[in-house]
Amino acid sequence: MPTVSRTFHVHPAPDVVIDYLKDFSHAEEWDPGTESCTREGAGPIEVGTTFHNVSKIAGIETELTYELTKLTGGSVEFKGENDSATTVDTITVVASGAGSEVTYEAVIEAKGAGKIAEPIMKLLFERIGTKTEEQMTEVLNGLV
Repeated sequence: MPTVSRTFHVHPAPDVVIDYLKDFSHAEEWDPGTESCTREGAGPIEVGTTFHNVSKIAGIETELTYELTKLTGGSVEFKGENDSATTVDTITVVASGAGSEVTYEAVIEAKGAGKIAEPIMKLLFERIGTKTEEQMTEVLNGLV
């Protein structure tokens, strides 16, 4: 089960970061693999809110439904699922100096025959993790 984690610093305060990241449709801006991400339903964004995500990774397009499974003043967690994989993305934000320290962790579990490819997936997602850190840092720093 590949796990990718990055910790980095950004300028905005934790509440600004969490408020932005809880809307997973913003993944279009900070996730290099996301081609589109649309919210399903209406009303306030809260635990249980779902998003339809279309991503392209290594040239392969995949669609997942993500659910906001945890929302606190210091973290957000999304669980994405389709027939071939389950992913849990946890983003923790703590105050650090005049800004925030962000820890982004993605745990990807392949289903069925995809489990054979997990060692290759780990290498691929490590590379994507670096790009995600760069894009997320840039986007979050633009919020101030």
